[in-house]
Amino acid sequence: MAFEHPMLLTDQPSYTPHISRLLGMMHYARETTLRAARDLNVAQLDYLPHPSGNSIGMLLAHIAAVEEGYYLGTVASHEVDWETPARALGEAGREALCGRPLEHYLNELERVRAQTLDGFLHLDDDWLHVEDTNWEEPANNYFRWFHVFEDEVNHRGQIRLLRKLFPEGL
Repeated sequence: MAFEHPMLLTDQPSYTPHISRLLGMMHYARETTLRAARDLNVAQLDYLPHPSGNSIGMLLAHIAAVEEGYYLGTVASHEVDWETPARALGEAGREALCGRPLEHYLNELERVRAQTLDGFLHLDDDWLHVEDTNWEEPANNYFRWFHVFEDEVNHRGQIRLLRKLFPEGL
């Protein structure tokens, strides 16, 4: 899906009005995340300034895994394992999510977004307002998907900070 003017949240072909605007926000968040991760090598993707922290590669994997988790839970109505290394991060993520080139993370982000875009083609604005009480407080699909890109924006900020912490020559 191409957004001609990514800062204009408008109707998109084949999507309902509110889903179009949600996708526009998600698209803008993704574009800024991709810019923040541009041209990173494996050592930079795996860099951990603190032994209990998250690397940029881990954060990119997490962004894709969270979006896929919300897709599975809200669009596909499947149970979601939130304790995978990419979704939970932590020690399991540090062990499992390293040694991969940027292309690996970019391909995963693209695969998951294509799945989301395809799934959203079959939904309408009423779906965004469907409520569920499985959270600490009642939430609707609109909030859940806001949380998907809000989480990405948060981690994009961490990516930008981690880049500033790279040792010289990394």
